[in-house]
Amino acid sequence: MLQHVHVLTLTHRHAKLRDIGELVTAFEGDGQLEQRLAALRGSGLVDELYYMATCNRLLLLFTTRREVDAAFRQALLGDRTIDAVAAMRHLQGNKAIYHLFEVGSSIDSLVVGERQILGQFRKAYKQSRKWGLIGDDLRIICDRVSLASKDVYNNTRIGEKAVSVVSLAMQQMQKHHPKPGSRVLVIGAGQTNVLVAKFLKQQGLESVTVVNRSLDRAEALAASFSGGKAISLHDLSYYEEGFDVLVACTGSAEPIVTPKLFHWLLAGDDPGGKLVVDLGVPSDIAEETVEQYDFYYVGIEQLRSLAEENMSFRREEIKRSHGLLRVHLEEVEIAYRQRLLERALAHLPAEIKAVRQNAVDKIFAKEIAELDPEARELMDRILTYMEKRCIGIPMKAAREAILG
Repeated sequence: MLQHVHVLTLTHRHAKLRDIGELVTAFEGDGQLEQRLAALRGSGLVDELYYMATCNRLLLLFTTRREVDAAFRQALLGDRTIDAVAAMRHLQGNKAIYHLFEVGSSIDSLVVGERQILGQFRKAYKQSRKWGLIGDDLRIICDRVSLASKDVYNNTRIGEKAVSVVSLAMQQMQKHHPKPGSRVLVIGAGQTNVLVAKFLKQQGLESVTVVNRSLDRAEALAASFSGGKAISLHDLSYYEEGFDVLVACTGSAEPIVTPKLFHWLLAGDDPGGKLVVDLGVPSDIAEETVEQYDFYYVGIEQLRSLAEENMSFRREEIKRSHGLLRVHLEEVEIAYRQRLLERALAHLPAEIKAVRQNAVDKIFAKEIAELDPEARELMDRILTYMEKRCIGIPMKAAREAILG
């Protein structure tokens, strides 16, 4: 029934991120994505087309009666050759649609349970439709993806219990209840601490000092806070303003915060009320520092253990999710069959009206002309009623046959 529906996709599960990035660039380079996709549809290679790209996924959903073979893949990029095209996973029919369900409901995500992917799916759908690439078939499928995904999010606990290390670290920080005026010292300005910075902003923590080997990166991150400051890692041993919360995540092969440096950073404060979050691999807080000082310490190994425990919980919810998605797969087939019926019978009202008009104007015109006004009005009412019934009866019968 839906064998003309196909998915070609490259994800974090089957390829390196640089390969995905290379393929995205091939489609989106020079700002020509719309033109390239429109050319694919205009060439007749595909009938309808949907395109979505994220940091760890590229997905093409399309309808075609052609065979999706090596020649088809090559034609996607014209005369350009990208090795990653051959590595794209191909799914067809119900398997393709079910994969979309898994994507939208985050079962196939890098982080299971993250709802952001459904928003990305909808945004890509809106864009493809705006560009005139989406037709009736993909509209039905994409609408069902949204419904199925919301069903999973609303009726399972797949999104509960954080599984990302940063989210778990920030949950531990919340348990410590830092006050809005707390002094936060952030060592490192990489991607992990960029995420940490977003959380700090959400919590209203604005007194943030960012430390990094490269001062310009520290300044860029510190600029997002009203009370933000930046210093180089070289100058950390001269820092005298103290801290209430310390978050460290660098690429250093050796610990950054030794007992001696930690004593200096305390600036005379009691270590007992301090929160230290160490997200470095290897650790940025020396083991001797943790042993010698009594502070609340959150380490990467502790967070990883908790993440795996939470991930086990989400895996159980995935099993429940599949039960819901299978129901939606059946319903999308029914919805598609109904739409086929509507298309097939779309001509019926006009044909019945034409039969009525021919009977009135030609076949029985002489007899009708001899009727008095009241009889003619009654005849019109009877014909109108019969016309509606003649349209409704076959439509109803066909729907019942499909549902049956």
